[in-house]
Amino acid sequence: MTSPKIYVACLAAYNNGILHGEWIDATQNIDEVYAEINKMLKTSPIEHAEEFAIHDFEGFGEYRLSEYEGIDSIIRIAEFIAEHGELGGALLGNYRIEEAERLLEDCYIGSYDSEVDFACSIFEDCYANAIPENLIYYFDHEAFARDLFINDYFSVEANGRTHVFSNY
Repeated sequence: MTSPKIYVACLAAYNNGILHGEWIDATQNIDEVYAEINKMLKTSPIEHAEEFAIHDFEGFGEYRLSEYEGIDSIIRIAEFIAEHGELGGALLGNYRIEEAERLLEDCYIGSYDSEVDFACSIFEDCYANAIPENLIYYFDHEAFARDLFINDYFSVEANGRTHVFSNY
């Protein structure tokens, strides 16, 4: 996964039909990001340029930045994604950062090949010894997985893996 970056554009130049901006590493601290933004504005072809907007971004996974998202918010999100990789980006596509942090801390079960693989793991740990060996081959792991993921668990796809979370 690409490190989170933002393309910051000078609005004075943009409003005059000139593309002027800079790609900035969003994992830097807030002072470093603002220093790069101010440097870009100072080199604008329009004198005394002061306003900027986020016109593009990469490395944020499924999270979509808005044009006027606050730099402090961008940095927090970029740090979360830098720490948690593609899984962090996938979570942020559906959850606010506070909820994504809680899910990873309190509800994360682990990474599996699929939801059925997770269901097989649960079955082996909890039920396999209770069923006679000659009947175990009749157990429907796919149906068991569907039942588990109706209420008790949910999954997020990232890094080619199925990441399972508890709903409790």
